[in-house]
Amino acid sequence: MIKNSSWRMVLLLILLACLIFFTVSVAHADKVIIQLTIEDVIGPATDDYVGSALQTASDNQTELVVIRLDTPGGLDSAMRSIIKKITNSPVPVAVYVFPSGARAASAGTYLLYASHIAAMSPGTNLGAATPITLGGISPSELKKEKNQADKPVVASNEETMKRKMVNDAVSYIRSLAQLRGRNEQWAEKSVRESVSLPAKEALKLNVIDIVAVGMADLLKQIDGREVLIQGQKKTIRTAGLVLTKVEPDWRNRLLSVITNPNIAYILMLVGIYGLIFEFSNPGAIIPGTVGGICLLLALYAFQLLPINYAGMGLILLGIALMVGEAFEPSFGMLGIGGLIAFVFGSIILMDTTAPGYGIDISVIATFAISSIIMFSIVIGMAIKARRRPVVSGMDELLGSEALVIDDFENDGKVKLHSEIWNAHSDSILQKGQYVKVTGIKGLTLNVEPLVPSKQEKK
Repeated sequence: MIKNSSWRMVLLLILLACLIFFTVSVAHADKVIIQLTIEDVIGPATDDYVGSALQTASDNQTELVVIRLDTPGGLDSAMRSIIKKITNSPVPVAVYVFPSGARAASAGTYLLYASHIAAMSPGTNLGAATPITLGGISPSELKKEKNQADKPVVASNEETMKRKMVNDAVSYIRSLAQLRGRNEQWAEKSVRESVSLPAKEALKLNVIDIVAVGMADLLKQIDGREVLIQGQKKTIRTAGLVLTKVEPDWRNRLLSVITNPNIAYILMLVGIYGLIFEFSNPGAIIPGTVGGICLLLALYAFQLLPINYAGMGLILLGIALMVGEAFEPSFGMLGIGGLIAFVFGSIILMDTTAPGYGIDISVIATFAISSIIMFSIVIGMAIKARRRPVVSGMDELLGSEALVIDDFENDGKVKLHSEIWNAHSDSILQKGQYVKVTGIKGLTLNVEPLVPSKQEKK
């Protein structure tokens, strides 16, 4: 009896152990690792892409999100938005600079410092995190100039703003370094002096956590690591998990396309030209519709891009002058001035010091030449139209020949274009005589006899 009870207990324990093992296995099998890829300039499209993926990872209780990174930098606003999402994510985020030859420059360095796990592959680098703006000397040059001076330098408003911007960036990256327990001194140096580091030196200086030769090696090294998630310690388990790649959806792709500076620039010009054609030919519909849509897309893109509003103003002035040349020809003065303003405005439209956010000079040249050709054709057509004789309206009657119906002196009747008109002449006219219309007053024609030779021929 005792033996039977013992066997029953053993079987019950085995069954319970199998049940627990099966439950854990199923729970473990449900978890995956999400891989994102950033291989371009960091901008609004990147922010939307990363934000959507992190939300999905949170909803599905994903074990880990890996961001494969290769970027020259990008916009400060987009970078800070992504960092907020990473630091507040309930799912651990690893940023991995990969493949060999990739970089995490400028904004990419901040993303590495913000990540729960910072990793690089051999042959990659990070750094050069100094914020930059339009024009002027760099903040590091200002600092050097001040240190070399015998007395304090009185800074201009522009220099003061640059120093404030650099100090803000230093505080920001140091706070990220403190959050993740990474090298604060080098982080500050990367901002103030724009220094860079290769992968192995970054690991040695505690700038990153891992140097991995590939994704499999990275996941192997991450397995069992402990990270701080929203104030709570969590151990990451990657063994046996499936790596799932998440690509940008149609919305991210559309946003990426229209926020490309070259595309936004083209949309703006197509929109403006479309509206010009619609206003000059009311009822055409298609130019106005296409132009309105393109202009709205361009305005949406521009609010997300680092626009120089002086450049935008010059472009609009240039287009206005060229349109003025088309409607009121000034022997090319308005057109040439408009073209100059248009080209210079196009060159400085974007913050060209931000990597990846300049407008290609070939795009500017193409639209400048196209505008010259288009407005030359329009001006030529206007001049030809002005030289042509009037073929409709009252003005068309001037210079026409009319036939006198009855003899009259001063006032009488003439036949013109099969119509009977009142006529006035200072000469005595005879029936059947041909006269020339020299003026119109109300519904009365001022006429005079044709030259005798032509009258005799008639």
